[in-house]
Amino acid sequence: MDRRDILLATFAAGGRNATFSPSQVQRMLFLVDREAAEYVGGPHFDFVAHDYGPLDRGVYDVLDELWREGLVEQRNPARYREFALTPKGYKAGHAVLDGFPDRVGSFLRRLVEWVRNLTFEQLAAAILKYYPDMAVNILFRS
Repeated sequence: MDRRDILLATFAAGGRNATFSPSQVQRMLFLVDREAAEYVGGPHFDFVAHDYGPLDRGVYDVLDELWREGLVEQRNPARYREFALTPKGYKAGHAVLDGFPDRVGSFLRRLVEWVRNLTFEQLAAAILKYYPDMAVNILFRS
């Protein structure tokens, strides 16, 4: 299991047409690393405390790589970026997701739903409440 697989599976857990902001992508992968690493062969990323919570710039490298391969698309590039799986990416991500034990797939689905239902402020506040080590350099206060 590698970083690409984790990102594809996490996106696929959101469903065929799910879109994700950069902040949502960072927080989802942070939570996978913190809460499910032992089940997905991780941790896969190197998150550090940043202005608005956990950040690993390597996440964007993986997104760029998947974009070049036609597995991820970027929407609204001139404004508020959103990322989504292409049909080919969804198929690949779903294959990874289906390879996990049921409890791991269920965790990823619940995680993605939770993250997508929170505003930026709510998500940042929740992450910082439970992971105070990521609040060291924070500019955001709830």
